[in-house]
Amino acid sequence: MLSYILRRCFYAIFVLFGVATVVFFITRLTGDPVSIMLPPDASVQQEQDLRHALGFDKPLLEQYGIYILHLLQLDLGTSLRYGEPIYRLILERMPATLQLAGAALLFSLIIAIPAGIIAALKRGTAIEKGVVSFVVIGQSVPVFWVGMLLVLLFAVKLKILPTGGIGGLSHLILPAIALGIHLLALVTRLLRASLSDALGSDYVRTARAKGLLPGKVVAKHALRNSLLPVVTIVGLEIGSLLGGSVVTETVFAWPGVGQLLVQSIYNRDYPLVQGAIIILAGIFVLVNLIVDICYAAIDPRIQYK
Repeated sequence: MLSYILRRCFYAIFVLFGVATVVFFITRLTGDPVSIMLPPDASVQQEQDLRHALGFDKPLLEQYGIYILHLLQLDLGTSLRYGEPIYRLILERMPATLQLAGAALLFSLIIAIPAGIIAALKRGTAIEKGVVSFVVIGQSVPVFWVGMLLVLLFAVKLKILPTGGIGGLSHLILPAIALGIHLLALVTRLLRASLSDALGSDYVRTARAKGLLPGKVVAKHALRNSLLPVVTIVGLEIGSLLGGSVVTETVFAWPGVGQLLVQSIYNRDYPLVQGAIIILAGIFVLVNLIVDICYAAIDPRIQYK
């Protein structure tokens, strides 16, 4: 297991290097930040001086080499907009993003796991058809549309929840629902299909023939073997929750990394865009490694060599 973890960490370095390279060159296609940082009546000399001070007058490959060198030293650089170290800006916003992603994940699993189990046990009934209909709708609607509907209904019409911002539990409910609705539908569909297959397998029929209680058959035998694909998709979707929070945080004015990333794109703040995306990519890689380790705990037959 240790050798497997070390090998995955080694591969992760190349993944993050690829992400850093792609982001570096793509951000340069968005425009010149100097034109935004200076007033409209700035002279050509002022533009040249600022570009020289920021290092943007150097050849692109030389800028890339300097960027990678700093990255190897764990230096994400300084924000062009705020003039502060990028790691400090991200650390200030990260708790809000993790809070939102965690609430969305909790909301999704609390509803999705019972719904998936019930749908698998009630095959061919109106309950299963209702669950399947919800799954189709939940996976089809975009996050921003769900968010705007929730704001219109609960904040504007009913006036029982705030429209946005960060605060107590009431501020977290709407963005967590909007962000978690897609994962809820996805986990429900996957668990329903996986558990349905497990309930029709030979080992479940054998357990029933031995006289085990139906609840014990489902919980101890069928459900545990059905969790592997669910764990896989949850691990992948945790990264999507962090990335998808960009839209949700913008709709609900949630002061997290996603909102900071959107603002940095508008401001053409190259270093901040690069730093935020690298941090999110690193979290995504780490979560996938944890998911792979969890496989062995769920299913002892899985071994890493």
